[in-house]
Amino acid sequence: MFTTRLISGIILILIALFTVGSGGVLLFATTVFISMVGLFELYRVMKLQNDPLGVMGYLTVIVYYGLLWYHKEQYVMIMSIAFVMVLMSFYVFAFPKYKTEEVTVVFFGFFYVAVMLSYLYQVRSIEDGRFLVWLVFISSWGCDTCAYCVGNLFGRHKLAPVLSPHKSIEGAVGGVIGASILGFLYATVFGSFMTGVANPQITCTLACALAAVISPIGDLAASAIKRNHKVKDYGALIPGHGGILDRFDSMLFTAPVIYFAAVFLR
Repeated sequence: MFTTRLISGIILILIALFTVGSGGVLLFATTVFISMVGLFELYRVMKLQNDPLGVMGYLTVIVYYGLLWYHKEQYVMIMSIAFVMVLMSFYVFAFPKYKTEEVTVVFFGFFYVAVMLSYLYQVRSIEDGRFLVWLVFISSWGCDTCAYCVGNLFGRHKLAPVLSPHKSIEGAVGGVIGASILGFLYATVFGSFMTGVANPQITCTLACALAAVISPIGDLAASAIKRNHKVKDYGALIPGHGGILDRFDSMLFTAPVIYFAAVFLR
């Protein structure tokens, strides 16, 4: 299992280096693909993956990313309202076929998976994005690694004992500190290439710290959904890791934080 997980991890890193480094249409297409697969995994937990409600979710993801690609973000709110209206129409005219939670999870899943993950592409698209986008990975995977190490050495107080007995408050603090240090070191090396950031070291350090604070919530939120529905993994697409949501759960939360931090901390 460890070897499989390691090999998969290395392949994921290589794919990230290629797609994120290239940016543009390649990263856009990859983000759309990951969003669609992640949404399929979430809907499958609710047994809606092939239902008309699920299909509406997939179509909305395509429309949303189309608006991003053509820089029509001002229409996202209109699209979201229309999405709610269509879902509620299904709910009303097919009553009592669908339960309230099935309708709401379709809408929730669109934002939880597709919208939040889209900020990976959006960070890459802003000024200095080719450097700032890596903060998403540093704050997510770096936080996880540092939290794991610190938690094993000093962990005494449980962070969420029911959801994840192995996560500790000490580990969470270590993850934030570790991610902040990694952000600072990253800016020390690449900060001179960032022309639109006044103080790269402060910006990257604070951005990674903020994202690392919320990163464990992304991990625990995905675990909570699985626990509620008695699912071990969201899928088996990534050997040794599970599905898309099993591997990118914390990144769903760090990507938006890094985007807004990069925009407002310039």
